Amino acid sequence: MAIRRIGIMGGSGLYELPGFEILEEFDIDTPFGKPSDKFFRVKIEDTEVIFLSRHGRGHVYPAPFVNFRANIYGMKEIGVDTLISVNAVGSMKEEYHPAEIVIPDQFIDITKGRKSTFFDDIAVHVELAEPVCPVLRKTLYSAGKTTGARIHNGGISLCIDGPAFSTRAESNLYRTWGVDVIGMTSATEAKLAREAEVCYASLSIVTDYDVWKEAEDEVSVEVILQNMQVGVEKAKEIIFAAIPRVEEAEETCTCREALSNAIVTDPSLIPIETQRKLSLLIGKYMPPEVD
Repeated sequence: MAIRRIGIMGGSGLYELPGFEILEEFDIDTPFGKPSDKFFRVKIEDTEVIFLSRHGRGHVYPAPFVNFRANIYGMKEIGVDTLISVNAVGSMKEEYHPAEIVIPDQFIDITKGRKSTFFDDIAVHVELAEPVCPVLRKTLYSAGKTTGARIHNGGISLCIDGPAFSTRAESNLYRTWGVDVIGMTSATEAKLAREAEVCYASLSIVTDYDVWKEAEDEVSVEVILQNMQVGVEKAKEIIFAAIPRVEEAEETCTCREALSNAIVTDPSLIPIETQRKLSLLIGKYMPPEVD
């Protein structure tokens, strides 16, 4: 059984892990720029995990301006191979109530212009039919049930650019697509995590009903933050319960070999400079460098 190094990507409302022992904090530079914040090595009971605030402490980076590539690359560089993400979403269906938690298993990504791949210079096509690690999702769900959380196992999450919320016309259109929740971050992270061969799943906290429920109050930051606070506390309980289960999981997935048949560019045509830049990601699939 392989021991896994667990990372936690904090989202809106989860900018740090108060109450847990911080062992170390450090900066990382990546070939893709600076991550959103310092990384924290945190001890939760007997397990060390790596924590990063996606938006930076104080929420300084709205979703379209998060350096997702640097965040995921930094986690990979530290040695994280299992990443639990926490993020805020709006509900697109009556049965997904505010302050509940969804673990999506599918994404629809309609973002435009943001960097959602590490591979600008070579052709790499990862398989994304199942964009969430099935083993990690199962582990998070079983842990969530032990906490008494209202949690949904699976669902379709629509990813939009933001930072503005949807218009009512857009919200009603998206509902015809059959999506369950709507957010601004998870699909991008899931794509990059798969390219980095990192197991990924998201605890998505429902904060509101978007704007499709015309009889409800308009979506406001105040309402979202209230529901987020409740959801964040429950997400922390789930993470606390899930960590030993993640380490003990004996099931295997294919996430950590995602690039094995995905690199299309002939290795002999990849410049040495590019191989070196991407060595953390593709090094094990490249022929030995000849001096």
